[in-house]
Amino acid sequence: MAHYIFNMPVSEAEVRALKVNDTVTLQGTLFGIRDATYIHMFDRGRTTHFDMRGHAVIHTAPNVKWTGETEANPSGYASVCVGTTTSARMERFTRPLMEQYGVRITIGKGGLFAASQAAFKDIGGVYLAIIGGAAALETTWIESIEDVDLDDLNPESLWKFRVRDFGPLLVAMDSHGGNLYTEVNKAARDKRAGVLASLGVKS
Repeated sequence: MAHYIFNMPVSEAEVRALKVNDTVTLQGTLFGIRDATYIHMFDRGRTTHFDMRGHAVIHTAPNVKWTGETEANPSGYASVCVGTTTSARMERFTRPLMEQYGVRITIGKGGLFAASQAAFKDIGGVYLAIIGGAAALETTWIESIEDVDLDDLNPESLWKFRVRDFGPLLVAMDSHGGNLYTEVNKAARDKRAGVLASLGVKS
């Protein structure tokens, strides 16, 4: 296991160096995205002016408040609570987001599935895990909301956050086929089978 500090954006080589159980801390830019954002971008043909090449996205629909544009809040929004949502619903968008926009890192809860794992391997990407209930802590890692696009979808807009010391986050899926979710699932099933066998229960 190793810890990496990434000043965003990152290269393919930097991402491919990561392996399951490594940890990562992000500095600089992080993009927030969620279901409606993906649907409008990939099912309804909308585009964004953001350059997301080499960047990370986090699955979120943040609670924000309008302050008007200030030096502290250049987008006009201040973050109130920026939590993370379950990623499974967004599985089908991993590859197009990587292919069309160059995103390298996805951050979320609960993991993704085989199609995303294949995209990480083919293109060079990783999934970083956040546990549930960490929203208050995550919010302290966000310095400001620098910009926002597709804001008619608010709160499922495309958010551009300025982050500092965002992490450490756990590498749960890597570009080499490593998948912490399948490993934990297998270990749990093996343990269950062993317990049942010790009790004389046929599984």
